[in-house]
Amino acid sequence: MADEKKRQLIIVSNRLPLSLKKIDGRYESSLSSGGLVTALSGISSSTDVRWFGWPGSNIEDMEERKVAAASLAENNAIGIFLDEELAHAHYNVFSNGITWPILHYQSGVDFNEDGWKAYQRVNEVFADTVADSASSGDLIWVHDYHLLMFPAYLRDRLEKQGKKCPIGFSLHTPFPAQDFWRALPVQKELLQGVLACDVIGFHTDEYKRNFVECCERGLDVKVDGDDIEYQGHKAHTGTFVVGIDPQKFTDGLAGGEVKARVDELEEEYKRKIVILGVDRLDYTKGLIQKLQGYAHFLHEHPELKGKVTLIQVAIPSREDVKEYQELERELSMLVGQINGEHSTPDGSPIVYLHHSVPFTDLTALYRIADICLITSRRDGMNLVAAEYVACQKDRYGVLVLSELAGAAAFMGEGSITFNPSSAHQLSDSIYRAATMSREEKKRGYAQLERFVKTNTSERWGEAFTNALAQFA
Repeated sequence: MADEKKRQLIIVSNRLPLSLKKIDGRYESSLSSGGLVTALSGISSSTDVRWFGWPGSNIEDMEERKVAAASLAENNAIGIFLDEELAHAHYNVFSNGITWPILHYQSGVDFNEDGWKAYQRVNEVFADTVADSASSGDLIWVHDYHLLMFPAYLRDRLEKQGKKCPIGFSLHTPFPAQDFWRALPVQKELLQGVLACDVIGFHTDEYKRNFVECCERGLDVKVDGDDIEYQGHKAHTGTFVVGIDPQKFTDGLAGGEVKARVDELEEEYKRKIVILGVDRLDYTKGLIQKLQGYAHFLHEHPELKGKVTLIQVAIPSREDVKEYQELERELSMLVGQINGEHSTPDGSPIVYLHHSVPFTDLTALYRIADICLITSRRDGMNLVAAEYVACQKDRYGVLVLSELAGAAAFMGEGSITFNPSSAHQLSDSIYRAATMSREEKKRGYAQLERFVKTNTSERWGEAFTNALAQFA
């Protein structure tokens, strides 16, 4: 019997999941190990995957651009080159300056007309490139808030070219309640953009409900269960639970490098209860609240002073944005104040790392930490929670998890949840985790491990592409 023809899948995201480097006059591209890459690596045996996105910089010279494009093609990637000014206005001004805060329940955002024009233009450029490259029957999977207008532009172009392709969209942030969403003057246009999809995926039922309600209140739609009909086209909304690849961490922990690092760190912190925080440096992660709550804990429980260390990894993010620079300064000052007040000759209560941490160190930190502390004020999912659990087999570390992270919808059972705005709740949660019996830890861990092993990135990728294939 002849082999079945491989399914063709086009992935569209703002950034390509690879780095492009110029070495000795030629370009080399290498795939990164991001969540999306991992999620789709498991389905590539039955699917041919092509990536479309911005390669991270513009190449003005057309001959050089051809060389770069050939290098990207080796990794099945197609670069969408954008003028630097246009890319900045789309990414920094509109996507991250206006859309991101609204999606994360931040009010008081100033709308910017030039940013909005750039956002539309970039979405159109993406649609032009993908429509020209797609063939009828290809599945097209679009990712995240940078491309909310893209599906409508794409469908229009595909129809004009006589091509029929199922279009799917996954949002990796929260989708807010209607009161926040309608603060965007262009909220209707953005909803219309997404409703051109066949499948629209969210991380939790709450985000999906919020989206449906915003469509019902903002547009003339017909809603039937999870289906939304708008201007004769029906879009199906669904909850698709994103996860990690636990095997990657299991393999890492079995390797000599990680084992050696675990031994070193265990020796370093052998008399301490280690609390670990791993966050991108972003105001949605509740880092100021985390430090204030931890300071409250040190005041409330002087008997544990000198016995507890918070290792906080704050990965640099959007360093050219003023708000992020100010956040970093405030964090550094707060770390200095807390360490100044509570340090002893045996060490400091906070170890603050404002840089990316290599996989070996990160895996070892996940392994030795007694507690993982996540204080997000809002978070689409937060996969740090799952990564920590994947590294804690037979150790039963405690997950202390903000109830406002998407992960709390699935991992609340088995972890200690709290509201990150309350220093008192945060302090109590740390104390409870630090004094919990081994039996209680073991019970909680069993629930968390079951979730992480079941809801893998591979399963998420398969579930979404299978739902999208129904429309082929």
